[in-house]
Amino acid sequence: MTVTKPAAHQQVDASALTVAIVTPAERQWPESVPATGWLKPWHEAIIASEISGLRITEVLVDVGSVVTKGEPLARLAQDSVLADLRKEEAALETAKADLAKAKTNADRARKVQASGALSDEKVAEYLVAEQTATADLESADAALASQKIKVDQTTITAVDDGLITSRSAQLGAVVSSGTEVFRLLRQQRVEWQAEVSARYLPHIRQGLTAEIVGPGNTRVEGKVRLVGPTVNTDTGRAIVYVALPAEAHSPVGLYATGEIELQTTNALTVPETALVFRDGLNYLFTVNADRHVTRVRVEIGRRNDGEVEILSGIDKSARVVKAGGAFLSDNAQVMIEGDAP
Repeated sequence: MTVTKPAAHQQVDASALTVAIVTPAERQWPESVPATGWLKPWHEAIIASEISGLRITEVLVDVGSVVTKGEPLARLAQDSVLADLRKEEAALETAKADLAKAKTNADRARKVQASGALSDEKVAEYLVAEQTATADLESADAALASQKIKVDQTTITAVDDGLITSRSAQLGAVVSSGTEVFRLLRQQRVEWQAEVSARYLPHIRQGLTAEIVGPGNTRVEGKVRLVGPTVNTDTGRAIVYVALPAEAHSPVGLYATGEIELQTTNALTVPETALVFRDGLNYLFTVNADRHVTRVRVEIGRRNDGEVEILSGIDKSARVVKAGGAFLSDNAQVMIEGDAP
């Protein structure tokens, strides 16, 4: 199309530019906050040995294994702890026999105490021996229970459902108490620790929907779990914790971009093709009743699916040139597409 100067008279010049016009549309658009951040574990569990000086005899899982709470992950040598268990069982039986003997003596002393057949000192001795034997039995019982716990500790188990992300257990290694042998991604839950500008914080709350671009440009949807309570004073940004679904299989350690959707609001929109960008400012051309155009400065907001939000400069009754505004000048005369010449 060739742009010509508008005619000076009232009749439309046949060479005037023919344009299509639109009226602004009212849309319901969700406002979104751009964010970037790392994919990190929701919670990591450190699985360590609770007993010292024992050798690893079996490693039952590897990195990437999906496990359930209580499932055996590794086993330690049991020979020495089983021997100690038998020792404590024997000590318990001895304590029971000693108590039975002490109880018999104490019962006899109580029966003859009034007759004077035994001195008060001897009666007291038997009664004290009974109490001591009772305490010894309780001590032996507690020692046996403690040894049974040590036997159980020779099997290292998963503390929760999840995914094994690290394994330091090696067959034949002798472990110490507190030595990390596995690391577990609890419940296979990964979260996006998204950094956002602090100015958005008043509008972000728990439960809002967030979307990230995953591997292969796949889109993963999550929910805001927590809004960080602090703002980085160097960057002016805060962290928003977004929980992602386990079935998304999002890889930990990936740096991802995405957005957090805020509330849905009204938007007055026009096609992006209607915008004219000049001298760092945005303009639209509107058409009046006598087919002359007026250049109007506008403030723009969100963009979505080929449309742009107009924040100020026009209202919904305006007749806007849909495209070709770059070829127009203020007060130029135009022909309107679809109208009779």
